Amino acid sequence: MFYDRAKIEIRAGKGGNGCISFRREKYVPKGGPDGGDGGGGGDVVFTASSRLRDLAFFQRQRHFRSENGRPGQGSGRHGRRGADLDVEVPMGTQIFRGGELMADLTADGQRFVAARGGDGGRGNARFASSTRRAPRFAELGLPGDELEVSLKLKLLADAGLLGFPNAGKSSLLRIISRARPKVADYPFTTVAPMLGTVEDPRSHQQFTVADIPGLLEGASEGVGLGDEFLAHLERTRLLIHLVDAGGYYGQDPLDNFCAIIRELEGYSPELADKWQLVAVNKIDLIAADAAEAVAAGLAAEVAQRCRAGSPAFAWLLEEAGGDPELVDGSRAVMKISAATGAGTAGLMRRAFQLLGSAWEKAPAVAAAEPAGHITYRPGQEEHWEVTFEEGMYMVRGPVVERLVARTDFDNEEAVAWLQEQLERLGVSEALRSAGAAEGEDVGIGDREFEFW
Repeated sequence: MFYDRAKIEIRAGKGGNGCISFRREKYVPKGGPDGGDGGGGGDVVFTASSRLRDLAFFQRQRHFRSENGRPGQGSGRHGRRGADLDVEVPMGTQIFRGGELMADLTADGQRFVAARGGDGGRGNARFASSTRRAPRFAELGLPGDELEVSLKLKLLADAGLLGFPNAGKSSLLRIISRARPKVADYPFTTVAPMLGTVEDPRSHQQFTVADIPGLLEGASEGVGLGDEFLAHLERTRLLIHLVDAGGYYGQDPLDNFCAIIRELEGYSPELADKWQLVAVNKIDLIAADAAEAVAAGLAAEVAQRCRAGSPAFAWLLEEAGGDPELVDGSRAVMKISAATGAGTAGLMRRAFQLLGSAWEKAPAVAAAEPAGHITYRPGQEEHWEVTFEEGMYMVRGPVVERLVARTDFDNEEAVAWLQEQLERLGVSEALRSAGAAEGEDVGIGDREFEFW
């Protein structure tokens, strides 16, 4: 079974705690503090890999954890940083958090740090000063990022096959590439998207083609999972539109063609604007004059759409030198038989020509810029504010929240040091200015305090 979606939980490693230690050696009186720092936690990193084809692995494993940092030790020895966790995903995987795109991994080896490990705590040697000669406290390590992410795979292909069920897309894929999809004489034989590679024996040039399950009317709204299948065509540069010469269950082939165009437009204007090459398939099953009539009707429709300014057939206008009167719709419609191979070589030559033009105009598919990324600026981490929420005062800001998270509240010296730092930042004064009175509750991070 082909899996193109998954939801997983990732957690980066916690930073190691700092060490409380004092140098104790013979003939070295009052050696002083020598506790080392804790190591940082490992990150969770997604890496795009050409070895993978779908997200099946994430159906079996949904929780991913990187290694915690090691605590510091005496004699100034710092803890080891936790190892990163490298999670491989197929090329074309998008990573979402809460519906917001975090990263789009389109190139082999492309990496994205999705969850960062927590910083390690400082050992007591860091807190020694002229007035604090023997600090008996150290910092705790910070927890790493923990989040739930959704993975969505969009196949990376140069061309995509689309059409109604049983139009012969899988049969065409078998004859033009080494892919071996299941082929049978009933609709919806293809239940999952497949990829194949087409090679030109003369130039040895290649392109990849995606075969998606057949579409029905209403596909853009989810009928027959059509909206999920259409997503796999979004990265293609060329659509090869297969039309059954006999029509889907006896329907008019021209109506089938127009129905698919409407579904593309309903799903995404960008997808509907992609260049299209039309192929009338199964000409071996009907009379030659009937096949010619079907192709002529489609050619007239294509020419009309081109003159109306449809981007899907704009390449025809380019070939006509920009003169709408010279547009020949028959150049976009080819007659083939995927069963016998008739016309398929010419179809592939035409596809190579159109893709060559598309490659020149757009040499590479650009990776989407991660949304919601953070830009660090000097002083940004120092910002904090006091608000009144639900009957208590809240102090919010990275600098104060990190101070509280690093404090060992079982150690009186550590708590006293925290109080000093909050006073230095002006937190008490800000609380008084906000109206806080003696004995009222104050929240910082996940801790609650009594104001005094």
